Amino acid sequence: MNPAETGTLTERAAPQNVLIFRALPGLGDLLCSVPALRALRAALPQARIELLGLPAARAFVRRYEHLLDGWVEFPGYPGLPERTPDLSALSRLFEWSRGRFDLSVQMHGSGLLTNPLVALLGARSSAGFYLPGQYCPDPRTYLPYPDHLPEPLRWLTLAQHLGCPAQGEHLEFPLHPHDRQQAARLLAELGLGAGGYALLHPGAQDPRRRWPTGHFARVADALASRGLRVLVTGTADEAERTRAVQEQARAPVVDLAGRTDLGTLAALLEQARLLVSNDTGVSHLAAALGTPSVVVFVASDPARWAPLDRERHRVVGRGLPPESSACAGHCLRDGCAHRAVRAAVPPVHEVLEAVTSQLDRWSPETWPPLREAAEQPP
Repeated sequence: MNPAETGTLTERAAPQNVLIFRALPGLGDLLCSVPALRALRAALPQARIELLGLPAARAFVRRYEHLLDGWVEFPGYPGLPERTPDLSALSRLFEWSRGRFDLSVQMHGSGLLTNPLVALLGARSSAGFYLPGQYCPDPRTYLPYPDHLPEPLRWLTLAQHLGCPAQGEHLEFPLHPHDRQQAARLLAELGLGAGGYALLHPGAQDPRRRWPTGHFARVADALASRGLRVLVTGTADEAERTRAVQEQARAPVVDLAGRTDLGTLAALLEQARLLVSNDTGVSHLAAALGTPSVVVFVASDPARWAPLDRERHRVVGRGLPPESSACAGHCLRDGCAHRAVRAAVPPVHEVLEAVTSQLDRWSPETWPPLREAAEQPP
């Protein structure tokens, strides 16, 4: 990085201590930040880069140790919905961080509430997005919030503005040997091999994003008719939904709710023929691994959250167009309390058509090499 050329960071030297603020709760929220983190790391190979995030992000930092050097717990902040603020801990955070970092980067949202928060962290400089007419800490390093961009490209645009060339737009998810070992044991128990099964993921953190379990059961029957075993995945908290799919399907379905951690799930997904899921973190995991998928959008915006590769990852449903939102497309997860109404539920036949198309296009003979290519920077 040459700050003198970009004029966006310090004019004296590249930052050596960087704090990224992204305290959103979902796996997909973290995965969508990877292209920007990769660009920052490539431009600042000697810097210490830490993530200020929620407790769940600690495991993310450990898995992405090639991009991130540490995790700092975010204690919440007044107005942000992700966590009830601990004001004493917040005060200690501001005291601890003041003067510690050369650069703090707001990668949480529009900046409406979070830009003042980032300013209070006391870094020598800061960067992020802002809404026109709202607080902008530094016009050199802050950009107007680009609400037209997909989530991964939004934050990559910010990194590029800071003088960090893109290292590809793709997501990535590092798999450890233990992840694959655990998946291999589970597949051996089920008598399955690579490409012999499909995954259904009927859960989603937001209830409005959940396609009905009866519809997933119809998809399970269709997949079974193509000779695939069907594995239904979810957390232990999602067991009611996975069990409902199993009970409503006519074909045999394996319920794996609560039986896989994130790494094992990813290793299973790596070898699956197809994923069918709601718009949730697992859909971004499939994008990171290159596994073909069908993603059903019910109450979220595909333009923002759908995988970038629309051929390998088919989108069904229009979700919520920006104009249908209670605040005209500006629910930017930065303290906005508006919650949009549920959109039309995509019919089963549209999802079945997409499933058939994906199975026909991405046969076991064609998709593994393409997956490997998808993991590499262009």
